[in-house]
Amino acid sequence: MNFLDQLGAAERQNQSLLCVGLDPDPARFPAHLKNDASKIYDFCAAIVDATADLVIAFKPQIAYFAAHRAEAQLEQLMAHMRRTAPQVPIILDAKRGDIGSTAEQYAIEAFERYGADAVTLSPFMGLDSVQPYLKYHGKGAFLLCRTSNPGGDDFQNQRLASVPGQPLLYEHIARLAQGHWNINGQLGLVVGATYPAEIERVRALAPSLPLLIPGVGAQGGDALATVKAGWRNQRAADGTAQTTGPIIVNSSRAILYASAGGDFATAARAEAFKTRDVLRAACQAA
Repeated sequence: MNFLDQLGAAERQNQSLLCVGLDPDPARFPAHLKNDASKIYDFCAAIVDATADLVIAFKPQIAYFAAHRAEAQLEQLMAHMRRTAPQVPIILDAKRGDIGSTAEQYAIEAFERYGADAVTLSPFMGLDSVQPYLKYHGKGAFLLCRTSNPGGDDFQNQRLASVPGQPLLYEHIARLAQGHWNINGQLGLVVGATYPAEIERVRALAPSLPLLIPGVGAQGGDALATVKAGWRNQRAADGTAQTTGPIIVNSSRAILYASAGGDFATAARAEAFKTRDVLRAACQAA
């Protein structure tokens, strides 16, 4: 299956739009693992095992592993997820952005070394910085579009005077991704849950693309507002199927660190279950 097929299958099987972000910070681990970077795999694998039947995707953030020289543990974790939760696609949150042979190496890292099903990218350097990833047919690539951080306004919310209609930069990115950049139907967009109006705008501009929506939970994004802005009923009024892309709503810290005790995996499952059901209820209300 290609990445979009994997997403659809996981959404149906787990009845979920929830993505669990794997951002392991040893300083926040439970007491018996705290400040021990050699336990990153153990911590993350326990989270994966506790939540694999509740999610549409997992999203490991590469910096949290690289900062602790834990790339080997990330490889181990990727293998564990493919082995124990093969129905759940894996989005490697790398936010790479470079051109030519360097981008080719980053693509090898994401898809060959780590075996990710999709990767996050910065589109700032243009289409040729994205194309090496699109050579991996069946893989997904999510372009940063309207991110959840306040500093996103510095560039993403600025108007492009040289483009017809003078769109905001994030609107231009959405149009490119929906249009001629999406060579093999592999692109998606990253839009922060902290900006529901912008999610709605991106969905209007890119109706068929999957949207990766971080920012629910610790960053303060509202799950109900997020779903209402980005999710669309998958059937039209006449019963025919629609081509609206899926949404993947990410929560990281609120789930990972739901408990500081030995019950951290059980607490993570409970938080994931609650968030999954909030998102499901929002779909029914939308």
